[in-house]
Amino acid sequence: MRQAFAVAAVLCVALTTPRAHAGAEAAEEWLQRMAGALASLNYEGLFTHSTGEQSETMRIIHRVEGGRSQERLVSLDGSGREIVRTPEEIHFYMPDRRVVLVEPRSDDGSLLKALPVPGPQLEALYTLEVRGGQKLLGRAVRALEIRPRDTYRYGYRLWLDEETAMPLRSEVVDGDGKAVETIHFTRLETRGHIPPQRLEPAVDATGFQWIRAGKRAEPMVASGGWRPRRMPPGFRLVGSRMQVMPGVPVPVHHLIFSDGFASVSVFIEPGAAKGPAPSESTRAGSANTFSTQVRGHMITAVGEVPAATVRDIATSLAPVQGEASSAAPATVPRDR
Repeated sequence: MRQAFAVAAVLCVALTTPRAHAGAEAAEEWLQRMAGALASLNYEGLFTHSTGEQSETMRIIHRVEGGRSQERLVSLDGSGREIVRTPEEIHFYMPDRRVVLVEPRSDDGSLLKALPVPGPQLEALYTLEVRGGQKLLGRAVRALEIRPRDTYRYGYRLWLDEETAMPLRSEVVDGDGKAVETIHFTRLETRGHIPPQRLEPAVDATGFQWIRAGKRAEPMVASGGWRPRRMPPGFRLVGSRMQVMPGVPVPVHHLIFSDGFASVSVFIEPGAAKGPAPSESTRAGSANTFSTQVRGHMITAVGEVPAATVRDIATSLAPVQGEASSAAPATVPRDR
């Protein structure tokens, strides 16, 4: 059952010198340009997605109409898997398993929209630097370095096309400066128009099992909810709901924590007494998962953040009932 959680969850201080501040402003301008390009451009391309020792080549087709984006990703590794993002849902076609997994779409983003964008807390939590003079795919690029100010989040390295601001390469970087996840385009072309037929899946899903995950149930009531006793710096609760998960017989609590940049999802399943070991950590690329048992519930936290972040969030949760509801969550010390 813990595996079902992991599959569903995995299937998001001012600078001190004038020169550094100017560099941060320039970097934020490039991030703004990138966000605008990803939201407004039609494009097609081929890219390699690498996590650890695993690598996969995919084709991406991204179309925007009426301010809403649609997207189709096709795996070229022989499995025939496709991901189609419609304005309302995300469809995962898995012909090797004869399954289609359907999830509600929670934003207007794309695969690449998970990249960093400017926000109120960006400069408080990260330092930014931009450099020029490099080339990728024969194009001049600007290289952006985004470094976290503590150990509770990853850093990023981005290479943006100077003409379009599209990311030709992106890396998620751990505390040692090692890339834990890379997206590298080998071909990328912007289009004036992409026919809607290009977004139709090539998979014939006749006879496939359709699994609808993430269906929302009734909202959580405060008396039956959970809250953190402490949080890593900058993170706060931004979403809370009851959610149906594939392979889980009852709705689970789904909590979403974010620092305005990175996010962590926490799934709380009742009846964990018959579950496996009390706590467990796993990693897949840049995503870390931590599971533990708290008061007869299985708590599973997952996010594209360092292992310590999902661990500290998961172990800090406690039921609201019996707690002082007015008490504010404490903050995890920065030097922990």
